[in-house]
Amino acid sequence: MSNLSAQRKLAAKILDCGENRVWIDPEKLADVQSAMSREDIRGLIESGAISTHQKKGISRGRVRARTAKRSYGHGKGQGKRSGAKGARTPSKEQWVKKIRAQRRELRTQRDAGAITPTEYRRLYRRAAGGQFRNVAHLKTQIELVTSRRN
Repeated sequence: MSNLSAQRKLAAKILDCGENRVWIDPEKLADVQSAMSREDIRGLIESGAISTHQKKGISRGRVRARTAKRSYGHGKGQGKRSGAKGARTPSKEQWVKKIRAQRRELRTQRDAGAITPTEYRRLYRRAAGGQFRNVAHLKTQIELVTSRRN
C-alpha cells in the first residue's frame, strides 16, 4: 500500500476532522496518490474518493434500558441511593408540594360553601403550622369542624 499520509493530512485539514476519520476509497488510490495540492484534494472530496468516517458516539441504549426499568421501580433500592434522606427530594420541596395541595383544597372547600371564611382562615393557619400530614388528614379535620357547626 502506498504512503498517503500527506494527502490524508491535507484532507483532514480541509474536512476539519482528525486524520483517523479520513476515509480514502480503495479503488481510487492512484488518483489520491497523484493529488498534491489542496485543490486536488477538494476535487477528490467532491467526487467521493475521500470522505469522513462518522464520529464515534457513546451509546445511550443501556441508559434507556435502565431508565425504563426505573420508571416502574426497579433499581431504585437502598443500595442505589447516595446522599442523605433529604437529598433526593429536599424537605422544603416536600413541604411546598404538601402545603400547596392543602391550600388548594381549603380554597375549593371555601368556594363550594362547605366551610365558612372564618373556619377557612382558622384551618389555613393550622395548615401553615404543619398540623395536617396530608390532604386526607385535612379533609377529616374539615369534617370534624363542619359536624361541630351543625
